[in-house]
Amino acid sequence: MGSSDEAGPRGSGVLRHAARDRGWEPAAAGDPDTAEAIERHIAHHFGPIAFVWHELASELVHVDVHVVAPTPARPFHTLVTSGMSDLPMAVPPAAGVSPYAELMLCLPADWPLTAEAFRDESAYWPVRLLKTVARLPHEYGTWIGAWHSVPNGDPAQPYAPDTPFAGVVVTPMLRCAPDARTVTTGGGREISLLALVPLHPAEVRLKLTEGTDALLQAFDRVAVSELFDPARPSSV
Repeated sequence: MGSSDEAGPRGSGVLRHAARDRGWEPAAAGDPDTAEAIERHIAHHFGPIAFVWHELASELVHVDVHVVAPTPARPFHTLVTSGMSDLPMAVPPAAGVSPYAELMLCLPADWPLTAEAFRDESAYWPVRLLKTVARLPHEYGTWIGAWHSVPNGDPAQPYAPDTPFAGVVVTPMLRCAPDARTVTTGGGREISLLALVPLHPAEVRLKLTEGTDALLQAFDRVAVSELFDPARPSSV
């Protein structure tokens, strides 16, 4: 089975996916020049890269996660993928967006980011989420753009036992300069850098039933951005 980007209410862009009917496919060979361009972009706009979570075994694309430690200007961790853009997404011509993308999110300064902490899914799930969503369009022959959403199952289930968040919406980055939203490689490839915002179950349902405009109106009631707040109440 594959995936479907359901039409539904205007702007809903809900990506559902099911079990694949094919075997393991090793990651495509990455482009070193593209990887270096992404690293330079991260360092320029967010700060020096503290470390990288490298994948040991990769399917379809090799997705690493770069971590920028908190700085005075950005007092939180910034996590950015590299590798999603090794392959183009299946973007419809009418969409008018780049078929290449990478993902990011920010975590509070006290979020544990050690190998020992990651043995607990309560700490690891945001990193798993980045990798899962980055690989998803290549796995199912689809695409991901701003305001698309991905529920965690059907019905949506929490990512970890101690978190209520059960889905994610892809958004433009807010805590950055506009030119940070696009990585341009030496070869002229433009890579969209998109943010992931985790959603409460009620927000997932609102997005499913009423679309993006309704979700944005709900977001106006609470502070929502790419900086994840584990204590954020539901906007619905």
